[in-house]
Parts: sequence; structure tokens; C-alpha cells
Amino acid sequence: MTGHIDSADLPFAPLIGVASLARRAVLNENLTPLGTALLARAQENPSDANAYMDYSTVLQLMGLRENALAVQAQAIEIQALYSLPAPKLGSQAAPGLRLLTIMGPGDLMANTPIEFLLEDSDISLDLLYLTLESEWPEIVPDHDVMMVAVGESDANQPLLARLAGLVANWPRPVINLPEQIAVLSRDGVCAALHDIPGVEMPITVRIDRAMLQALGVGATTIQALLPHDDFPLIIRPTDSHAGQNLEKISHRDDIGEYLGRVRAERFYVSRFVDYRGGDGLFRKYRIALIEGRPFICHFAVSAHWMIHYLNAGMGESAEKRAEEAACMAHFDEEFAVRHAAAFEAIYRRMRLPYLGIDCAQTSKGDLLIFESDNAMVVHAMDGEAMYPYKKPAMRKVFAAFRQMLENARQTAPS
Repeated sequence: MTGHIDSADLPFAPLIGVASLARRAVLNENLTPLGTALLARAQENPSDANAYMDYSTVLQLMGLRENALAVQAQAIEIQALYSLPAPKLGSQAAPGLRLLTIMGPGDLMANTPIEFLLEDSDISLDLLYLTLESEWPEIVPDHDVMMVAVGESDANQPLLARLAGLVANWPRPVINLPEQIAVLSRDGVCAALHDIPGVEMPITVRIDRAMLQALGVGATTIQALLPHDDFPLIIRPTDSHAGQNLEKISHRDDIGEYLGRVRAERFYVSRFVDYRGGDGLFRKYRIALIEGRPFICHFAVSAHWMIHYLNAGMGESAEKRAEEAACMAHFDEEFAVRHAAAFEAIYRRMRLPYLGIDCAQTSKGDLLIFESDNAMVVHAMDGEAMYPYKKPAMRKVFAAFRQMLENARQTAPS
């Protein structure tokens, strides 16, 4: 049931939140003094869950992931609910919309980046952290819309299954149903999208370490795993992100060396697609698909096939930034139109109002899908002096996200 409860009613300082802390990190603020102060608050008041949660975020931003997750677990054990009130906009006393977001434990890539999407909005945000073991609260904050932000992973599949039963008959509109999020594994996305006309998505299979070892020593063949495909292959551990242990394997003999360095037990394997342009450079798009409409979030150019925005050298190249600016300026009438049928088909099949897509364009002009999930990081924190074109593009994303929430609210029974 819903009711009037709010973590801000507790007698402690309010939550700072991920977006505000991340912005300070982007500005190169030394977060150590803040972390020290938050730790002192938590030690002085063991019930101050806001201090624990903010301290966990600071630790993550400082690169101390394991410590951060341990502190986050303490915070969630103390209190499941965290609140970020809407900014007071002019004379407006009440929020424009009340959003309850269901979160799972994990790092900054484990859930939909909801705080970045709502930064400076008129929306009040309640974050309810649930684990597989935790009980659903008897009362949750009253809200206009609920959104499930839990990202897909092997570890989260049981939680998503449990959430599917809990929200099946929820009395408020629900965005991103858990059973649809559960499809967003790399092999699940491949199975859903690989046969769409105009989409290139190589078959992806999930194999265990023993099978990969067998492939490396010739005890099995590529065709037994990926009919009609061959080397080079892309190999990565399941549940890995940001290119961690993602490698192109050109020959069978390279697999043994890879397994000698990577201790994972389960892997995704797929055919490598050479998507470089005529100038020899690779280009990758990050897109937010909101109610079926694509919005560009960033565009990276690199001489290496494995592109991440932070390793593409965008900040060091005015030429690359000029290309990104042109891409963002003309995205709606160029890339979005060129692949409109593909995006519409993706939306119909995935049935998620909010979805992130990392993609490129092949030499044949097809939409090459690398990954699709609900937890890709999107933000508007890049410095305006170097990236003056980004904030207008991201405002479009945020406006579309806000409209999606409003559209959902209007579907609620009166």
C-alpha cells in the first residue's frame, strides 16, 4: 500500500545524492574530506542511513568499489528508502510529479541512472532499495508513477522475477516492467533483435569456462557454438561492463592465454564485426530510446574497435568533438531517420519505455547493436567550455524522459 512516508522526515541531514556528488567529482573536487565527514556522521549516529549511502557513493567515485558496496549494504540494512525532493521552482510549492523508483544494490552502473535523468527537474524522487532477501515495505511513499530501475544481471534475475510478481497489479502506472528488463542479457537481446531487417547483431552465446577451453584446444569447433560464424571472436565474461576483459580473439591458440589472465567461469562469445569507416576510424553511438524515439547521448570516434567515451580521446581532439557536435546537431534528421524502422522494431520487441542502446553503423548501412539495457550511464556533466553542444542535446533527452513520466501518469485510472 502507499502512504505518506519520507526518509527526509528522519532527524538527520538529507541525502546529497549521486548526481550532486558525481558533479563534484567531475569538477575534480577532492572528495576525501567529504568522505571523512560522512564517515564521522555515520559513526556518531549509526542510524544515519543517508550518511552511509552518500559515503558509499563517495567511495565509488574514488574508485574503492568493494568498500563502497559494503557500506551501501549497511545503508540498505538500516533503511530501504531514500528521498530527493524536487527543487523549489519559483513559487511552485509541490513537485510536478512524484516518482517512486525501485533500485537494487550495486555500483553506479547497476540501476537506471535516474538521478542524472532528473537533475534540475520538478520531480520528487523516492529511491526504494530492495534485495532478494528484503521484505516489501507495508507502506511506500505515495507517488504518481513507479519505475523499476534494477539492471539486468545474472545476480539480479531472481530479484527481477520476484519484483514481477510484486508489481503485476500495482495501483499506479509502472515504467519498465521487471519481466522485460530480465530479457536484457546479451544473449537475450540478441535473440530478440538479431533478425530485424536493417539490424546487424551477431549471434551471441553463453558458454562456460570448460567449453571455452575445449574451443581453445580444438576439442570443439566454432561452428558447434556459432553456426555459420568464424574467427575473429569477441569474448567477455558475463555481467562485465565498460570493456572489462572484453577482447577480440583472432585465433584459436589465443584462447589459452586469455583464460590464463581471466578467471571468470562464464562468458559471452560472438562474431567480431569490423565496423570501421572509410577513413579507418570506428564510431559508436550511445542512444536513449524513449517511448520508441531515439535520442543521442554521446558519440565517440576512435582508431580502436573497443570504444568507450572515456578512452576515445574526445577531450584531446577538437576534430573529434566537431564531429560529435555535428552528429548531435543533425541526429534527428539523419541517423534517426536512416534507422527509424529498426528503432521502431526494437521498441515493439523490447517493450521498454526507457532503454539504452550502444550501437554503430556498418559499411552496408545497417544498425550494429553492441548492447541494450536500462542502466547505461547518461548525464550532462561534461564541461560546457569544451563540450558546448552537449547540454542542448541532453536537455532533449531529459525533456523526453519527463514527458514519458507524464504520459504514464495520465494512464492512471481517475
